[in-house]
Amino acid sequence: QVQLVESGGGLVQPGGSLRLSCAASGRISSINAMAWYRQAPGEQRELVAAITIGRSTNYADSVKGRFTISGINAKSTVYLRMDSLKPEDTAVYYCNIRSPYGDYWGQGTQVTVSS
Repeated sequence: QVQLVESGGGLVQPGGSLRLSCAASGRISSINAMAWYRQAPGEQRELVAAITIGRSTNYADSVKGRFTISGINAKSTVYLRMDSLKPEDTAVYYCNIRSPYGDYWGQGTQVTVSS
């Protein structure tokens, strides 16, 4: 069973930056899309950013212009560059890789934005 492993979370001050990484333990064939979701305490999980096999990207309005998603399909790896972080970005961030054979999720990495 392929697993996704996230890294790069942590504590950062408002206005700071972080780069999240997500790598699969094995190769995932026929990737359709890769994405990052987040879930804050007491809130539902929400889509933050997604990138398709054709390199089309989609961002939540709250992160447009601040976050950048990128991915390497051949390595089943996806990144999220987060700039100008705000306290409301505090959440557990989950990576997701979607293929015709299944939906893969990471275990989550905590991002805390606080002074």
